[in-house]
Amino acid sequence: MPRIHPSRLAPHIAVMMVLLLVLTGAALPDQGGDWSWPVEGPRDVISPFRAPAHDYGPGHRGIDLSAATGDAVRAPADGVVAFRGVVVDRPLLTIDHGDGLVSTFEPLESALTPGTVVRAGDEIGAVAAGGHATAGSMHLGVRLNGVYINPMLLFDAVPRAVLLPCCDAVMRGGARAGTSR
Repeated sequence: MPRIHPSRLAPHIAVMMVLLLVLTGAALPDQGGDWSWPVEGPRDVISPFRAPAHDYGPGHRGIDLSAATGDAVRAPADGVVAFRGVVVDRPLLTIDHGDGLVSTFEPLESALTPGTVVRAGDEIGAVAAGGHATAGSMHLGVRLNGVYINPMLLFDAVPRAVLLPCCDAVMRGGARAGTSR
């Protein structure tokens, strides 16, 4: 039987662990309620989370939200500012929410300094320009114990997919599904 190198299994094991934790309800630390949306207006996700196949693989380790330059950005949950600065060409702010949960906003101009305590809903800065997020958007990334997760898992009142009946399904014998003919 051929041997599979452990590095090829790691991404699959990580995905299975996250799914197991999500399904058992243990994946996310208790934040005292769901996160609030960080920008005003419609909840438009321009670019969704796309998990990479492995630590250094391509993907989108967060979500890009519709937000104009200058729009106020609010803390989605309580935490402490862990970092504020410019990385490469983009200003960003990172908040440590405790229990291994960390959020990063970019591009974001902020006057807050590391160590500043923020509460859910506090203004933490304004959408700036720069970085990989397209004009008219802001990137939000979230890590749980150092692993990027889909930020949408944390937000309150995110509509879930609902399967609805589709089409004119026909059953054996030619009768439409749902009829007693």
